[in-house]
Amino acid sequence: MFLTKLKINPAKRASRELLASPERMHAAVLGCFPPGEHADDSGRTLWRLDQRGKVEFSLLMVSPREPDCGGFVESYGWLPGESTRTASYEPLLDGLKMGQRWRFRLSANPVHAVKDPAHPAARGKRVGHVTAGQQFDWLLARAARNGFSMGTVDEPTALVDSRELLRFKKKPTDKREVTVLRASYSGVLQVTDIDALRHALCHGIGPAKSYGCGLLTLAPLN
Repeated sequence: MFLTKLKINPAKRASRELLASPERMHAAVLGCFPPGEHADDSGRTLWRLDQRGKVEFSLLMVSPREPDCGGFVESYGWLPGESTRTASYEPLLDGLKMGQRWRFRLSANPVHAVKDPAHPAARGKRVGHVTAGQQFDWLLARAARNGFSMGTVDEPTALVDSRELLRFKKKPTDKREVTVLRASYSGVLQVTDIDALRHALCHGIGPAKSYGCGLLTLAPLN
């Protein structure tokens, strides 16, 4: 697995169009790999857009093979060598230990299934959680199965620090828009299951992974 950070130059018109459309960003991410080679048994390609201020945009990407970012940098980045950085993810994955505490960030699509009373046997429709409390509870309920804890319900070590509703069309000619409710989480987690956490880091958490949701990243406390 590889972790890649790409800096995006918002002064470029193409970059501004890219930043405005998760569908275009998804296509640009897949364009860094040969067709069909963005996922395998070890993991899938996940991405997240991080923003600092109004002009600093970074695309973070985790992938099972090393990406070729030359085309991305030419179209959306700054100078070659200054726009991209790729490193092996294996040292972090192999270094996980029970009880470790890490700072984390996650952008996710917190949803729940709503059943149709007229068709109780049918699969429920996915509906986004709206409030920050509901969104936090969604992640708290999934923490253990993904190999970590975030304190307790009464004394959590994380929070929802931003929320946004994304609206976009998959194709310019589409009449209907895709809507994705995205929540960003940050804080401190503690490792409770190494294998489950590795799986979460490589395969993502929750739905809408094609649209910048699901990527969990860790950083040392100090």
